[in-house]
Amino acid sequence: MLPKLLKLPASERAQLATELIASLDEGEDSDAAEAWLRELDKRAEDVTSGRVKTESWAKVRKRIEARQRARQG
Repeated sequence: MLPKLLKLPASERAQLATELIASLDEGEDSDAAEAWLRELDKRAEDVTSGRVKTESWAKVRKRIEARQRARQG
Protein backbone atom coordinates (compact mmCIF):
# COMPACT_ATOMS: atom_id res chain seq x y z
CA MET A 1 0.00 0.00 0.00
CA LEU A 2 2.76 2.48 0.91
CA PRO A 3 4.58 2.13 -2.43
CA LYS A 4 1.32 3.04 -4.22
CA LEU A 5 0.78 6.05 -1.99
CA LEU A 6 4.33 7.27 -2.54
CA LYS A 7 3.65 7.39 -6.29
CA LEU A 8 0.84 9.91 -5.83
CA PRO A 9 1.49 13.50 -6.91
CA ALA A 10 3.06 15.68 -4.22
CA SER A 11 -0.13 17.66 -3.65
CA GLU A 12 -2.12 14.49 -3.00
CA ARG A 13 0.57 13.11 -0.66
CA ALA A 14 0.54 16.41 1.22
CA GLN A 15 -3.24 16.26 1.60
CA LEU A 16 -3.02 12.65 2.80
CA ALA A 17 -0.30 13.58 5.30
CA THR A 18 -2.40 16.46 6.60
CA GLU A 19 -5.39 14.18 7.09
CA LEU A 20 -3.29 11.52 8.82
CA ILE A 21 -1.78 14.05 11.21
CA ALA A 22 -5.21 15.52 11.95
CA SER A 23 -6.49 12.05 12.75
CA LEU A 24 -3.86 11.75 15.47
CA ASP A 25 -5.36 14.77 17.22
CA GLU A 26 -8.67 13.01 17.80
CA GLY A 27 -7.69 11.34 21.07
CA GLU A 28 -6.97 12.59 24.57
CA ASP A 29 -4.92 15.50 23.22
CA SER A 30 -7.50 16.73 20.73
CA ASP A 31 -7.36 20.18 22.30
CA ALA A 32 -3.55 20.34 22.13
CA ALA A 33 -3.54 22.37 18.91
CA GLU A 34 -5.92 24.89 20.42
CA ALA A 35 -3.81 25.11 23.57
CA TRP A 36 -0.68 25.74 21.48
CA LEU A 37 -2.45 28.50 19.56
CA ARG A 38 -3.50 30.16 22.81
CA GLU A 39 0.08 29.94 24.09
CA LEU A 40 1.46 31.41 20.85
CA ASP A 41 -1.05 34.25 21.02
CA LYS A 42 -0.06 34.95 24.63
CA ARG A 43 3.65 34.97 23.80
CA ALA A 44 3.13 37.22 20.78
CA GLU A 45 1.15 39.64 22.94
CA ASP A 46 3.91 39.59 25.57
CA VAL A 47 6.46 40.58 22.92
CA THR A 48 4.38 43.25 21.22
CA SER A 49 3.35 44.80 24.53
CA GLY A 50 6.95 44.95 25.74
CA ARG A 51 6.32 42.72 28.78
CA VAL A 52 9.19 40.47 27.75
CA LYS A 53 12.70 41.34 26.71
CA THR A 54 13.83 39.96 23.37
CA GLU A 55 17.34 39.24 22.17
CA SER A 56 18.88 39.12 18.74
CA TRP A 57 19.47 35.71 17.18
CA ALA A 58 23.20 36.49 16.99
CA LYS A 59 23.38 36.99 20.76
CA VAL A 60 21.34 33.87 21.52
CA ARG A 61 23.41 31.80 19.09
CA LYS A 62 26.66 32.91 20.75
CA ARG A 63 25.29 31.91 24.15
CA ILE A 64 24.23 28.49 22.85
CA GLU A 65 27.58 27.91 21.19
CA ALA A 66 29.41 28.88 24.40
CA ARG A 67 27.34 26.37 26.37
CA GLN A 68 28.08 23.66 23.86
CA ARG A 69 31.82 24.38 24.02
CA ALA A 70 31.70 24.30 27.82
CA ARG A 71 30.00 20.88 27.78
CA GLN A 72 32.55 19.47 25.37
CA GLY A 73 35.37 20.34 27.67
